[in-house]
Amino acid sequence: MTRYTVSLTLVLVVLWLLLSGMWTHPILLPLGAASVVLTVWLSHRLGIVDRESDPVHLVLPSIKYWPWLMGQILRANVQVAARILSNPRDLTPRLARVRSTQQSDLGRSIFANSITLTPGTVTIRVSAGEIFYYAMSDDLVADLDAGEMDRRVTRLEKEL
Repeated sequence: MTRYTVSLTLVLVVLWLLLSGMWTHPILLPLGAASVVLTVWLSHRLGIVDRESDPVHLVLPSIKYWPWLMGQILRANVQVAARILSNPRDLTPRLARVRSTQQSDLGRSIFANSITLTPGTVTIRVSAGEIFYYAMSDDLVADLDAGEMDRRVTRLEKEL
């Protein structure tokens, strides 16, 4: 068994116990254990248990990124609400693209999901080197064009 398989097993056991709350139930506890074993076995058979799928190495680098992203989400919420409440006709919805400097699928996925989590923007297509997205206003496009989110996700990707 590899380190990644052990790590995945421990994370799934802890997650199952925390989410189910069934610590002593005579039927559900063995079924939970069986579901963890089956999930790990299937993941191992599919060959998808590797460094990128190891959930433990993502925790520490993410702790630095998530607070910044939450601030961006809050800021975008205020921008979108102000824009809608002041004059909805001033909205300038459009499709745009932003350069993506991430090298891995995981990095591009984090960047694309960060765009979608930010109110007023939705990722449409991800390709190597750029991400196409919908934005409600030019302010949101300008924020992404500034490149701060791309830089932070690239830095996060290097730490992963």
